[in-house]
Amino acid sequence: MDKNQYFLWIGRTSVLWISEVIGLMLMTWLLPGLSINSWETAFIVVTLIGIINAIFWPILSYYTLPFLVFTFGIGSLLLNGLLIWFISLFVPGITIKDSALILTPLGIAFISTLVSAVLTIGDEASYYRSVLMRYTERFAKNNHSNKPGVIFLEIDGLAENVLQNALENGYMPTLKKWIDNGSHKILQWETDLSSQTGASQAGILHGKNHDMPAFRWVEKENNNKLRVSTGLFDGPLLEQRVSDGNGLLAINGASRSNLFSGDALNAIFTYSKLSDLSKFYTRAWYFFYSSPYNFARTIVLLVWDMILEITSRFRQWRKNIKPRMNRSIIYLVVRATANVFLREITTSTIIGDIFTGRADAVYATYVGYDEIAHHSGTKDTDAFNALKQLDKQFLLLDNVRKMASRHYHFVILSDHGQSNGATFKQRYGISLEGLVRELIPKDLKIYYEFDTNEDHFSQVITYPIADGKRWISERRENAVRNSKELTGNIRQSIEKQEKWIKEKRENAIKNSKEFTGNIWQSLDKDEKISDRFAKFNEALKIPIKPREKPIDHKEADVTVLASGNLGLIYFKKWENRMTFEEINAVFPELIPGLIQHEGIGFIMVRSSKEGPIVIGSNGVYYLKNDRIEGENPLKGFGKNAALHLKRTDSFKYVPDILVNSLYDAEKNEVAAFEELIGSHGGLGGDQSKPFLLYPSSWNLEKEEIVGAEKLHKVLKNKLNELWS
Repeated sequence: MDKNQYFLWIGRTSVLWISEVIGLMLMTWLLPGLSINSWETAFIVVTLIGIINAIFWPILSYYTLPFLVFTFGIGSLLLNGLLIWFISLFVPGITIKDSALILTPLGIAFISTLVSAVLTIGDEASYYRSVLMRYTERFAKNNHSNKPGVIFLEIDGLAENVLQNALENGYMPTLKKWIDNGSHKILQWETDLSSQTGASQAGILHGKNHDMPAFRWVEKENNNKLRVSTGLFDGPLLEQRVSDGNGLLAINGASRSNLFSGDALNAIFTYSKLSDLSKFYTRAWYFFYSSPYNFARTIVLLVWDMILEITSRFRQWRKNIKPRMNRSIIYLVVRATANVFLREITTSTIIGDIFTGRADAVYATYVGYDEIAHHSGTKDTDAFNALKQLDKQFLLLDNVRKMASRHYHFVILSDHGQSNGATFKQRYGISLEGLVRELIPKDLKIYYEFDTNEDHFSQVITYPIADGKRWISERRENAVRNSKELTGNIRQSIEKQEKWIKEKRENAIKNSKEFTGNIWQSLDKDEKISDRFAKFNEALKIPIKPREKPIDHKEADVTVLASGNLGLIYFKKWENRMTFEEINAVFPELIPGLIQHEGIGFIMVRSSKEGPIVIGSNGVYYLKNDRIEGENPLKGFGKNAALHLKRTDSFKYVPDILVNSLYDAEKNEVAAFEELIGSHGGLGGDQSKPFLLYPSSWNLEKEEIVGAEKLHKVLKNKLNELWS
């Protein structure tokens, strides 16, 4: 530290110290349980707090780290309160008790955060300057590796097009500086179908994402199991399916805030490992709790983000911004947790990784932009402000990297983009489930899931609860089933159920044949499929009815799911995937009704005679031999659309009918089946066009990357080159 920096540090510390004294006196008027008799006492208390924290907090937090981690940070507030209480035993004129033990540290953190934000404008962040610098030499001694490491920082849901806008408009000056000085370059790559985090991270981190057709899907071969990418019990199973033990992070890697681990043994907030508490705790947490007020500061920032969300709602309403959506009260917490809490924890643990120098590769996901863009829009001011805050994290990490003894390369990337647009229901007053309901026999029960915040952070909160309830329900059902076996009643129950299913199926087939005549009994070679569809166009009048209360998945005959603008329809009474011919025989109105709806771009089904076929309102694409009849239904959905659909058709768990919404190329919009303004999961627009910001020395300018598995190979090869 040179002379100018030293005096600057002294000045800032003095301002911060005075601010905390004033704040402490203000808190005596506001907080019951806190009493300070004079300004002199406040000066003494703040001084002692600073000295004790500087000397004892690093040791205290080191030995109490498990307590701090497993109390999710609440323990740090308690320890801070106890330290102030300890001071009150020796300093006359101060008393602290009851709720003040928690609220006083929060108040001090609020003042520190506010003043530090003002003092560090245009300068490097103060966190590493005030806390981590004193650990640099200690951890440098334990680092014996001379080979460079790699830090992969994923911005969830950021399309390359939106990134370019953020760079041009000054929201991400750190990344802009890297590009301008030639250290990094940008490459657009293309996702698989479906374009969502589950499939993308499985491909990027493990090199395999086969049989993952969407965010959630039905597995007919597994007793119609509803599988979810973020299921507390599904996540570990899905990683077992895609992992061969040689993932991107298999060699001394670390996983931070991801869906899958990449075979890293060191994992924090990695969803596939959350059910294993032994993997939740690592020493990397120390760098989050090494500052006495870091957790309290994070809580302050979290509350501030909630306030920003409230003002955002008012701004969009006042300016009548369209499209927009209603956001629940729960979303306030969901957004703040994703955009602030996880961001701060992720950055702190990466700082620890850089300083210790022990990890060869680190992969971390920042989910804040994705969460906000879903609800506010991909290019809303809110979304760009989230990117601005992320850029500050990258600046902090870059400054820490300069201080570390081991060199690390930075790679910034996204797993998918998002496509904007009013939802399907906003446009047409009916959901995909409602549309399906009007096109099949009315006595069939439909289960659907796409009203809530799918494929996004709220699932981290809601799905463990749902999984727990499902687990209890399954155990209860097993107990009932066993008791029935003992009494001999289960066989009779099964026979009645089979008889009911047989009768319903026969009635459905009989009714459908009577309704349609013999049009759909066979494929007539002399009549084009598209001509048949045209016959139904005028006759189909789909009324809009109120949605019925959803039923349990196990009770349903039909399941309708969605990932963004990608819809999945499963008929559970059929053990295998229904063919085009079977669907037309049993549900003669369904396919014509879907393709003639103006909000549907195309559907994909499998014909027993023609193989996989993609059907639009005015044409058919036969994927087996790349033959098009009429207008190409995949026009505008990308040059690799047919390739992606062929691949998806080969999946075990592909739905009976795959549905993709319209894509308006002029407006660059889709119509999501979920109630989200920014969406991803299907084809159309920016959702399948993420980016890779890589070191220029990697020479990837001519690399064409289509699919997450291809990206995995590219990144894995670069790691091998660095370490060979």
